[in-house]
Amino acid sequence: MDGRVKKTWNITYRAARRVAIAVIGTTVVLLGVAMLVLPGPGLLTIVGGLAILGMEFAFARRWLQRLKKETRSTVEKVKERVRRKRVGTSAPPEA
Repeated sequence: MDGRVKKTWNITYRAARRVAIAVIGTTVVLLGVAMLVLPGPGLLTIVGGLAILGMEFAFARRWLQRLKKETRSTVEKVKERVRRKRVGTSAPPEA
């Protein structure tokens, strides 16, 4: 193959890859949104779709990073509440 053919092939491959990732990722995200009201792991599916989209699109990577940050924060708040609740209920009643 000469240089022009390789360059054309490379551009075509990248465009096809980008379109395929967009279609698959968007489909997975939409299925996740549907699963929020239907039976199924909706949030996990949305995260998976964002991860697929994040392979090619910066906006999806940013959304995924923000989602991870918010999830960590929420998990820490829940853990702290559980710890406080356990401490409050484990003390014997005073007479």
